[in-house]
Amino acid sequence: MTAASETVPAASSSSSPSAPSAPSAPLHLAVIGAGPVGLALALHAARRLPQARICVHDRLPASHDVTADPRTLALSQGSVVELRRLGVWDAMAEQAEPIRCVHVSQQQPGLMELLGRGAAPALRIRAEDERVEQLGAVIPYGRLVAPMRAAWLAACAREPQRLSAPWGRPVLDVRTVPAGVEVDLATELPGEGADPSGERGRLVETHHLAVIAEGGVYTEQARRAVTRDYRQSAWVGTVEVEGGEPGCAYERFTPHGPVALLPLPGLIERPGQATRRRFSLVWCVDSGDDPVVGLDEAQRLAVLTHLLPGEVGRLAGIGPLKCFPLGLNAERTLVRGRTVRIGNAAQTLHPVAGQGLNLGLRDAHELVRRLAASDDVDQALRRVEWQRAPDRWAMIAATDFLARSFTWNLPGLGTLRGSALAALEQAGPLKSLLARHMMFGRR
Repeated sequence: MTAASETVPAASSSSSPSAPSAPSAPLHLAVIGAGPVGLALALHAARRLPQARICVHDRLPASHDVTADPRTLALSQGSVVELRRLGVWDAMAEQAEPIRCVHVSQQQPGLMELLGRGAAPALRIRAEDERVEQLGAVIPYGRLVAPMRAAWLAACAREPQRLSAPWGRPVLDVRTVPAGVEVDLATELPGEGADPSGERGRLVETHHLAVIAEGGVYTEQARRAVTRDYRQSAWVGTVEVEGGEPGCAYERFTPHGPVALLPLPGLIERPGQATRRRFSLVWCVDSGDDPVVGLDEAQRLAVLTHLLPGEVGRLAGIGPLKCFPLGLNAERTLVRGRTVRIGNAAQTLHPVAGQGLNLGLRDAHELVRRLAASDDVDQALRRVEWQRAPDRWAMIAATDFLARSFTWNLPGLGTLRGSALAALEQAGPLKSLLARHMMFGRR
């Protein structure tokens, strides 16, 4: 048996979800996914849409401790500014490590290196050159999400009549209906006395608009309109480094794929040892010819030392690594009827540029901005689609090109890439334009 209920009463045409633009019918918004993108949207909407009723769904209960999640996220400076605007950055800033510079290079020697003419070409972007306090920040996933969850629950406690968080119940389906959207919510979880036949109880909610911000990882997603299997895997973990430049992030392109080091907060002090810094490691390799899988810790450190530039410092330790397949999986459009997809639910990218979360936060900000600027929901959604397209597709194309092009081994291509990095390093205005794009997206 199933249960049915509607969160939007159908008392009259003026209060029906079929007339979301009417002043007497405040917007009813469902946000599916209480990750950083979904929570950012909800917190922003609660401020900019003071009459809207906002419900955030998530399969995890409110009691779940997200601080234990060790995944690492790279925030652009634009994302830091957005989190500060939402009032949550101060609660997480101490757990974040500022990125003061970015060092990009390739392992393949270019012609200048072969001839012994100076150091290998590299691109260096510094916060001080761009007149900003930092280029971004690195923060563990749990330390980012926990303050956002707390902020949303506090907002719900202040305004329970319009803000809610029925967490701990998975969303089973989202359907377009003439009134807007219907959200099917499970009322029973496995092991909670569900029907022996295996059928779960359902609660059906009706909203004017549903925003899906729960994307999952590449291997668990249904294939979308634009997809590519890179046949690469990412080995993810942490390394310890002695020396090097504080607050610097490194991106190294190798024949097997990119290797990235992101600085983590805190120093490691051990008796009899030099001070060490911790970095989050993302090591991308060919899945069909994986050079990492059979190596022990010492061997992995030796290979990484060979791959990375000397500017990093001395690699002195490495933690356990986890492996994840990589691919591109993107929707052609953010909007379908009254359902909007943002973040990983709209585009799952290769981690080469570390821009997936930042793109999702910009999706969320623009959606709320457009909804606040118009009484016509459908018109606002059309404008969101049009406005977000250049930023989305520029980032999708850039990460796709970088993920594939640095593994091409055509004769002379390594020299050409090295020359391009060297030229970009010397082209001040162009380098600054690239830095601004990485910090704030395409405007």
